[in-house]
Amino acid sequence: MARTYYAEGRQLAYVLRGILIIGGLAIYFNIPGLHWGFFFGILIGSVIVADVIGAIWTRKRRTKKKQRKANVRKSKNAPRRTSMDCRSDEAILSSNLNDLSGSEFERLLALYFRDQGYEVKEVGVGGNDGGVDLVIIDRRGEKTAVQAKCYSAHNTVSVQTVRELVAAKRNHDCILSLLITTSDLTVPAKKEAEQFKVDYWHGALLEQKLKKWGEWQPSKKNRHN
Repeated sequence: MARTYYAEGRQLAYVLRGILIIGGLAIYFNIPGLHWGFFFGILIGSVIVADVIGAIWTRKRRTKKKQRKANVRKSKNAPRRTSMDCRSDEAILSSNLNDLSGSEFERLLALYFRDQGYEVKEVGVGGNDGGVDLVIIDRRGEKTAVQAKCYSAHNTVSVQTVRELVAAKRNHDCILSLLITTSDLTVPAKKEAEQFKVDYWHGALLEQKLKKWGEWQPSKKNRHN
């Protein structure tokens, strides 16, 4: 992967060289009386500037990749739930959403948010969540209360759940709130969420985010009974 980043960085440098040289020469030939040294300065300067930008781009890409790997290792080494119905992280990451227990669904979301760079507090262990399952904290220190509902498609989230989350987020000193479900919200629940500025992810949006993440790779053969 590092070699690919290097090749991409060199390609970017070549493109920038051409752009800078063409632009510089256009200026040179359109302004009478410029010293001949300016011509060579354009050529040399374009090469140097393009190479520096290409090297910086390559370094940033490599750094981002290293940070992602570090976040994954951190997620795997994070404390595990003590709930009896929560399997290993490896099993959870290879399971379909409808094969997860409530605790496993919460754990999957914890792994996801940690890999996105959040600090995650799993406050819903044992089912005594009081309306909040996770507290996620971004790099600015902003806290979001997360309620996770692992429901079948026909079992939609009620307005009462939204109200519980709105009330419970204050107990965890959170400014924002997020409701995540494998199904969807009822119409009254959606209206309540919009009124109290509760963000929510329904099943289709959730699967889209997890697939884009890449760590969640459900197998049809892996079923949780």
